[in-house]
Amino acid sequence: MSSFSSADESAHYAFSVRVLLQQYREQLGWAHEGVVEFGTGDATAIADVVAGLPGLRVHSVDISQPSVGKARENIAARGVADRYTVELGDFFHDADSAATPPVATVIANPPYLPAPDRDILMPELWGGVYGNDLVLQLLKAGYRNVITAVPSYADPETTVRTAGDLGYRVANFLAMGLDYGPYSSEPKVRDHIRRLCAEGRGWAGKDEYMVAVVLFTQDPDIPGDRALQLLRALQL
Repeated sequence: MSSFSSADESAHYAFSVRVLLQQYREQLGWAHEGVVEFGTGDATAIADVVAGLPGLRVHSVDISQPSVGKARENIAARGVADRYTVELGDFFHDADSAATPPVATVIANPPYLPAPDRDILMPELWGGVYGNDLVLQLLKAGYRNVITAVPSYADPETTVRTAGDLGYRVANFLAMGLDYGPYSSEPKVRDHIRRLCAEGRGWAGKDEYMVAVVLFTQDPDIPGDRALQLLRALQL
């Protein structure tokens, strides 16, 4: 597996996860049961979150052995190995095997690059034809609370509509504009994104897009239904 790094995206993701976990600390209950993470990557973003939130425990699952090894090194270097653990495995296989998830909250920054197929510069970043395959699968995994990245060019309306059909509300989100990187700038990917936007399945500028980190919840004790605000925030 190749190594992927986007400093701006990672910083926004880490900041947003920390803000949402802090703001909804009591409702999410992570101080008692922790959270799980789908896809560890190199772990640097969430390791910093764990370091800044005493009492937070994260159990992460990643399907890539090289990623797991690198993540464990980075977690140890930040001194949070006692509260941030990484397991090699198929997250969705484990989720499907359990009657109900063991904790209420899952966090994720899943691959979301839309393209006609996986034959792109970095196949690990492929999120399906519309870019939201893994987010939709995550919403169907049975967790009461899902904190995940939602990009503007990956059919966010379908993501939000599917979440609503599954009983989720958009409790809150943090959005930020990002420039295209080398993988979204690949001609095959850029042309596909342009077609998706023309079809009304997303929004993007010539060289930029928006990404929001969203708290989807099924918990009636968490107020807010900001789905329309989210979609407006993602429009360029």
